[in-house]
Amino acid sequence: MHHGLGISRRRWLARSAALAIGGPILAPQLLRAAAANERITLGFIGIGIQSRGHLKKFVGTPDVQVVAVCDVEATRLANAKQIVEDGYAKQSGTGSYKGCDTYRDFRELLARDDIDAVVIGTPDHWHAIPAIAAAGRGKDIYCEKPLSLTIAEGRAMVTAARAKNVVFQTGSQQRSEFGGKFRLAVELIRNGHIGDVKVVRVGVGGPAKPCDLPTEEAPTGTDWNFWNGPSPERGYNKILCPEGPHTHFPQWRQYREYAGGALADMGAHHFDIAQWALDMDASGPVLIEPPTDNAGTGLKFTYANGIVMYHGGPSGCTFGGTKGTLYVDRKEIKTTPEGILEHKFTPSEWRCEPSDNHHRNWLEAIRARRKPICDVEIGHRSASICELGNIGYELRRPLKWDPAAERFLGDDDANKLLRRPEREAWKSKAS
Repeated sequence: MHHGLGISRRRWLARSAALAIGGPILAPQLLRAAAANERITLGFIGIGIQSRGHLKKFVGTPDVQVVAVCDVEATRLANAKQIVEDGYAKQSGTGSYKGCDTYRDFRELLARDDIDAVVIGTPDHWHAIPAIAAAGRGKDIYCEKPLSLTIAEGRAMVTAARAKNVVFQTGSQQRSEFGGKFRLAVELIRNGHIGDVKVVRVGVGGPAKPCDLPTEEAPTGTDWNFWNGPSPERGYNKILCPEGPHTHFPQWRQYREYAGGALADMGAHHFDIAQWALDMDASGPVLIEPPTDNAGTGLKFTYANGIVMYHGGPSGCTFGGTKGTLYVDRKEIKTTPEGILEHKFTPSEWRCEPSDNHHRNWLEAIRARRKPICDVEIGHRSASICELGNIGYELRRPLKWDPAAERFLGDDDANKLLRRPEREAWKSKAS
């Protein structure tokens, strides 16, 4: 069903192509002026706590229109529909609004030609399949981090997005938000203000573990088989899929079948900043070494240029260089010497792409048909660090990695872990 507030994708792409050839990126105020008849129509796939936050923000964004939501849990789905319709009713001043369709199966949502883009906020094991399917239909994508569960999945997502020139933003919002602390850190490091970086420490939690939760009776409104999806068959447990619009982050994040543990949860944020600062957005380390018994540090990554990055240390990222150190986390940035933070950048120095709103950056990229600040390749490479770390902890031996070929050198058993078996009903292009 088309609700009349979106624009036809064919017409939009034609106009955007012309913009990409010679026009500037539209300023937000101009977008709002044109919003009434040029809204980007959105569908939401997965409505957990993180995606619900995205939903509320996009409903409050004048130049988009949320027209459909999808979830396998009935009360979360109904709540998402209510958020959309209450939000638009309040904005219109009419007191009522009907225009948000609900789906239990994301494939039905993706079949709609009037949806321009999708927001994927499912658990990690459900990122790749809908993202690849959405890209195949030419829909632009905002997908939560970590982008993928396996390195093969991540590469398949990049391939699918590139095939249809999809604008794909990874939800690594530290690149845009948190007062610009991470952006300043990256700019100072990339311009040599702590000298040559020698050591990086990324303080996040540990690797994933096998799921050992007991089986419970699945609630009537939960399609557990669908939630479990491509992962190995197992029984329901509310720790994995709580009932209702919960206000906590469920612990599926800890289990190997569904995610990469705390190493990948916050790691996808902080390793992303480390890769950005090291100018490794399209590459990665060449050696992964497990921790030694008495070293007091976690797993060790070594890059081809000799920079060493450890999993472990204070929360956030700590960079050690030949002229100083820099520490950055969401609430703090500090340097030694302290004066480094007072640096005034010159016009010749490298600067990050301007962005103080991750959602807005994606929308502007859609309109200009350009890559956003955390494009799918970047998201894939940041997730790969987490996945390499999990493989390193699982195998507990040194692993030589080719970041160009995305293969381990001379280690067939390690290469088997670049992908994982998927249940027959959910074979993806990465299986």
